[in-house]
Order: sequence, then structure tokens, then C-alpha cells
Amino acid sequence: MGGMEDYKVAIVMVGLQVLSAGVTLFTRATLVNGLSPRVLVVYRQGIAALVMAPIALISRRKSSGSSPLGLRGFAWLFAASLFGVTANQMAYFEGLYLSSSSVASAMTNIMPAITFVMAFIAGWEKVNIRSMRSIAKILGTVFCVSGAVSMALFKGPKLLNAEFIPVKSLLFNPGVDNWLLGCFLLFVGAWFWSLWLILLVPISKYCPDHAYSSAWMCFFASLQAAIVALVEEKTADAWTLHSFSELACCLYTGIVLAVSFFVQAWCISKRGPLFCSMFNPLCTVIVTIFASIFLNEEIYTGSLVGGFAVIAGLYIVLWGKAKDIEGKRQETKPKLQDEQTSTVQVIIEEPAEKKSCETDLEEPLLSGTK
Repeated sequence: MGGMEDYKVAIVMVGLQVLSAGVTLFTRATLVNGLSPRVLVVYRQGIAALVMAPIALISRRKSSGSSPLGLRGFAWLFAASLFGVTANQMAYFEGLYLSSSSVASAMTNIMPAITFVMAFIAGWEKVNIRSMRSIAKILGTVFCVSGAVSMALFKGPKLLNAEFIPVKSLLFNPGVDNWLLGCFLLFVGAWFWSLWLILLVPISKYCPDHAYSSAWMCFFASLQAAIVALVEEKTADAWTLHSFSELACCLYTGIVLAVSFFVQAWCISKRGPLFCSMFNPLCTVIVTIFASIFLNEEIYTGSLVGGFAVIAGLYIVLWGKAKDIEGKRQETKPKLQDEQTSTVQVIIEEPAEKKSCETDLEEPLLSGTK
């Protein structure tokens, strides 16, 4: 049964990567055709909030012992929505529009390395220079950052297709290297997303119900994104969906955003976050292939080399984290064995009239230590 469960999780994760690749490709095509990135974030978050709301209500009713969030809990949710959802998606979609689908997808693979750096700064990650797993996490982080810099600065010769001029971008400037600006925004978006992962730690204390907290974050993010978009997009034409493809893009990306919350939560509960993170590069491969064929995106040598470096760094960091978890498990086993051994010794030292209980209890405790 364990093997079948592993196959199910793997198949679901592959399906999720295909859906995520579809989000990147569909969004890129829609942005190129004229939809504002800020407006897309508003519609996407609004649709995700509508999808999440009934699910969150059902989940809340089932957990009868749940306590109210309180002012502090809502403050954490608002902060996570502002940085991890609104700022992240604003930067990501703007960067996607200014650079390319393949670079945007590859840049998301640096998030485990960034999360490691943030956790180290916060004091949650310990680094031992003499430990191989710590060296692996540091080396993987260097690979990821170097790959990101390579994609942004060292284009190299163009391999495929023609250059796209992003005239609809809010930050577009004919005198500025917009590819570099797009890569920088994608890098900033990855930092915001990593910060969101860090903020989930205190949020889980106030709201263990992930469906409920996700619904609130989607709602807050839709309001925050609407305020930003209203400041920048003052004409009604910018808010109008001019084609079926724009409407379909908003619906598809919003629904996939809501679905991904549950799929990732289920997969992580079955196999853990490390197993699930190993599938992320698959999305990059799918996006790179289909973007060059169907979207005619330009592909540079520096982008390919940087993408490979980011993926290599991702797996090196994941290897270091896996060794961390393995080491913690080995540390807890001797403690459990000591506790069980001491329990057996206490039973053995009991008076003779309780010797009948001794025979019944010793065997289960000793067999449990194997």
C-alpha cells in the first residue's frame, strides 16, 4: 500500500506541475495580448477567494473546537497577504511580462535557498561549517543565486526566436534593459514568496485550519491588489476583458491557485515538503519547451546555463535539508530507547507480588525498540 500511495502522490505532483506550467504560459500569452498585470492579479485573487470561501466554511463547521482568530491572528494574515500574495504576484507577473515564461518558471526554483537564508537570519536554521549538510545548503544557495544572476546579466547568444518589446508594462522604459528589470522583479517576487512561507509559521499557531486561513489571505489579497490597481489603472478600458482568452485566463489561474493550496497540503501531509519540492523543475522544463514552440519566446544561452544552475542548486539544498531531517530523526531514536528502557527497569524493580505484570509488560516494550 505504501508503494501505491507514493505513486499517487507522484502522479498528483506531476499533474500540479502541468497545471502550474499552464498558468505561466497562459498568463504570458494573455499579458502579451494587452491585459494589465495588475488587473490580472485582482481578478485572479477575487476568483480564488470565491472558490475558497465555501470550502473554508465547510472546513470551519467540521472543526467544532476551533477558536476565533482574534486581532493578532488577522494582523498576521493581512501581513502574509500583503507581502506573500499581493506584492509577490505583482512583482512576479510584471517580471513575467518583461522577461519570459522560461525565466519566470526557473526563478521560482530559488525559493528553497532564499527560505534557508531567511530562516538562518531569523535564527531558525543552524549552520555548522564542519557539517556536510550545512555546506550543501550554503553551496546550493550559491548555485541558485549564481544561476539567477546568470539569467539576468549574461544573456549570451540568442538560440531561438525574436525579441519581444513589452510596451504595456508599467515599468517599461525604452532606455532601460527591460530583461534585466524583469529578472530583478522575479527575484524580488521569490523573496516575497519565501517570506510568506516564513510567515506561515506564526499563522499556523493562530489558525491551524489551512483552508480557513487561505480563504482569508485570498480575500485580503484581492482587496490589496484592487487598491494598487485602481491607483495605476484609472481608465475603465484597462479593467475590461476584451476577449474570451482573457476571461479564461483569469478563471483558470484563479481556480488553479485555489486548487494548488489543497493539492500541496495533501501531498505534503503524505510525503513531506522535500519530496514535493523535487517536482518543481518539471514545470520549468515544460514551460521552456512549450514557450519556445507556441509563444515564440527568445531563448538565450545564459538563460539555459542559469536555469541548470538554479535547478542544481535546488537539489543540493534539498539534499542538505533531507540530511537535516534524517539527523533529527536519529537523534530522537536514542531518547525514545532510553525512555522505554527506563520504563522496563522500573517495572523490574517492583515488588514480587507484581511479578505477573512484569512478564506481560516487558515483551511489548522491548519489541517496540527494534
